[in-house]
Amino acid sequence: MKIDYKIDFKHERITPFRIFGNLYYVGARFGTSHLIDTGEGLILLDTGLPQTLHLIVQSMWELGFDPRNITYIIHSHGHYDHIGGTQALKALSGAKTFIGSGDENYVNGKIDLTWAKELGYRYDETFEADEIIHDGDVIKLGNTAITCLATPGHSPGCISYFFEVADGGKRYRVGMHGGIGINAMAKDFLDEYSLSYDCREKFLAGLERLKHEHVDIFIGNHINNNDMERKYRQMLAGGQNPFINDREWEIFLNQCRKNLLEMMEKEK
Repeated sequence: MKIDYKIDFKHERITPFRIFGNLYYVGARFGTSHLIDTGEGLILLDTGLPQTLHLIVQSMWELGFDPRNITYIIHSHGHYDHIGGTQALKALSGAKTFIGSGDENYVNGKIDLTWAKELGYRYDETFEADEIIHDGDVIKLGNTAITCLATPGHSPGCISYFFEVADGGKRYRVGMHGGIGINAMAKDFLDEYSLSYDCREKFLAGLERLKHEHVDIFIGNHINNNDMERKYRQMLAGGQNPFINDREWEIFLNQCRKNLLEMMEKEK
């Protein structure tokens, strides 16, 4: 099942910027990467494609951060566009790597379900995760504690993350869903790899569970999840920070549910 999409690497560059407090955007256009400065080391959320690794490194330097100071690399899930730069960044920084339980054999290459093939590539940048994340785990470093909730569906090891950021006496809770793409829950894909259809029920259950999580700042592992580029342009124009919106999270989760149900209806 090869998707009809060609990544235009000439246009993958996104200017890095501070979202709020100690949270920054350092990723490319196709797959996101967020940086957290914990005061005692850097946390990188997802590493994008291997073909855009240089953009993450350059973005970190531009913001005044040294990529060699990455302490933790935490992944939303084990697909190619979220893990592709990890092997190289780990070699550069010595960072400890984290992956959700269920996706550990994706990233080490034992199971060929990273979506590299579907994107027209081959996953050669394998690595053994240092830590396996389980539902309810809390990852702590410096001033940051990240709550990890298992939300399988898009992949078995999808993990959604929640943590606080602060600046000028204001504190906000950040949330990111581990993976919402219905492409990995489509009938053709599941049948091709003899995968269970129960991933759909698990995904829907995860959406309902996450509605109980308060989120002030919603970030995505793809820029279209939270309309990131529009918000960045709005931020440049001045005024209120567009990333701070405590209503957006539930709207997003409801749309994810609608997307899957519509696909399932069409498949009938």
